[in-house]
Amino acid sequence: MFELNSKMNDERIEEIGDNHVATSAKNPLRANAFSISDEEKIDKIQESVKDILYTLGMDLEDDSIQGTPKRVAKAFVNELFMGLNPKNKPSASTFDNNYNYGEMLVEKNIVVYSTCEHHLLPIVGRAHVAYISNGKVIGLSKMNRIVEYFAKRPQVQERLTMQVVQAMQEALGTEDVACVIDAKHLCVNSRGIKDIESSTVTSEFGGKFKEKETKKEFLQYLQMDTHF
Repeated sequence: MFELNSKMNDERIEEIGDNHVATSAKNPLRANAFSISDEEKIDKIQESVKDILYTLGMDLEDDSIQGTPKRVAKAFVNELFMGLNPKNKPSASTFDNNYNYGEMLVEKNIVVYSTCEHHLLPIVGRAHVAYISNGKVIGLSKMNRIVEYFAKRPQVQERLTMQVVQAMQEALGTEDVACVIDAKHLCVNSRGIKDIESSTVTSEFGGKFKEKETKKEFLQYLQMDTHF
């Protein structure tokens, strides 16, 4: 019976991964995820990467690959997955809307570099974020940094889209926020089905953006040619 349950669980795990299904609206973190320092994490990950490369048959004494475990560990902690650590969360400073701008503001084509949490392969695309001020405005670069912060985690795109909207809503004190992300997943493009043309589009609409005309206006802005 144990072997049967174990086999069924393995099949379920594979099914979730191959279908890119999220099991939680939050990133699944342990309660003690930050009980050790980043430096300690780099040391531990470095040893794990050594084991992986050795198991694959790589010669770790070769000059080309000798430094790879340390480089990978530093990239994981300091770059690719830096968004897991709350200390890296960008300050979302807001300002009074003194010029009384009352229309939607749209920040288009924010570059997204993330990592699929099922296969640890890249997700690359663009995010389009919009909000309607209810008295507060946020710096344009802060919108990019919010996207980057939540992207730099093992992710699923649906969750990332929701997290960007929730963070903007919290910063601005309004529900009137929207986000659309269009991205390629290398776990689809380079393995499995190996469909190099497909991309994934996700969206999250809050407040007024749920209304038909407001949503339509936002999506029309995304069609504008803004290449200079």
